Amino acid sequence: MVTPQSSQAWQWADSQPLPAPIARGKSVWTPARWSELPGWGYDALHEAWNAWLRSCERPAAGFGPVCAEVRQLTLGGAEEQHDWLMRRLQPYRLSAPAGETKGLLTGYYEPVMSASRQAGAGFGVPLYGLPPGVRNGSAWYSRQEMERSPQAQAALRGQEIAWLADPIDALLLQIQGSGRLTITEPDGSRRQVRLAYAGNNGHPYQSVARWLLDRKLISSGSWEAIRAWALQNPQRVPEMLAANPRMVFFREEPLGELEARFGPRGAQGVALTPGRSIAVDRDSIPYGTPVWLRSAGPAAQFEKLVLAQDTGSAIVGAVRADYFTGWGDDAYTLAAGLKQPLELWALWPRSQ
Repeated sequence: MVTPQSSQAWQWADSQPLPAPIARGKSVWTPARWSELPGWGYDALHEAWNAWLRSCERPAAGFGPVCAEVRQLTLGGAEEQHDWLMRRLQPYRLSAPAGETKGLLTGYYEPVMSASRQAGAGFGVPLYGLPPGVRNGSAWYSRQEMERSPQAQAALRGQEIAWLADPIDALLLQIQGSGRLTITEPDGSRRQVRLAYAGNNGHPYQSVARWLLDRKLISSGSWEAIRAWALQNPQRVPEMLAANPRMVFFREEPLGELEARFGPRGAQGVALTPGRSIAVDRDSIPYGTPVWLRSAGPAAQFEKLVLAQDTGSAIVGAVRADYFTGWGDDAYTLAAGLKQPLELWALWPRSQ
């Protein structure tokens, strides 16, 4: 814990003249004092340092010199890290152009699923790599057309990476954008790999939960409700899936001991860190920006340093973030429960 009484950096930082506000795309950055950041001084900053080092593999513009100092402070103590941050960076409170400073925090995670390298024995739902000649996001066949069109099926032939048993699992994997698969190989051996996002078919994402809710087929938009409905109505599952025309393609990556300690690569191109990486609207926050995040709700209470390292089609607006919770059951539980108010402060290098 670092308090105003224990650090001269607090008094120094709060005595400096504030810079002018910054208009950045969909957001306005209003300079703030460090003393205005709720919970500042109480976060275990060393837990964020690995995520920051990852961002420094591909630093945001203007962060090159900062990243050199971040590396030097890897083994620094809590007070040293807090003091350096206050002297080196300027906090800016994020708001929408209209002035709204409150937004929405949701969560996402990396699913862990069983799969087969070959179809059969209950595994009949394919996961595809990006077909040859298809550019990420360019208009291609819709999900339904991929199921029905001979031309689409011919283009997809041979692009199957693995097969899942449940179409709802496949949809979940596509929405999350990546996952860990325990794959049974043709010789019976099993190994774990990562499927990373490789592209999509250029169609807009549509929520199947919303499709079900609008038809009053479920009363809650949770994955549990979707799965229960699908189990009771297997003949209508293709109709439900067709409501979301977007299809996500993957690429297979090895999952060694080091890779298994981190999440998949986000849009910044660096591996995500559970609890310290967020997805943002890149028109509001540049990738690699350290961000002070505050959110209080029934799922969690956060006042912590995180890094903007990813994005998503639903992550739009100035004060909007998706919080990477990790992988496995606990990560799923937290990610599924996060839908609560959010405040953000971007931390940007001071003018030298």
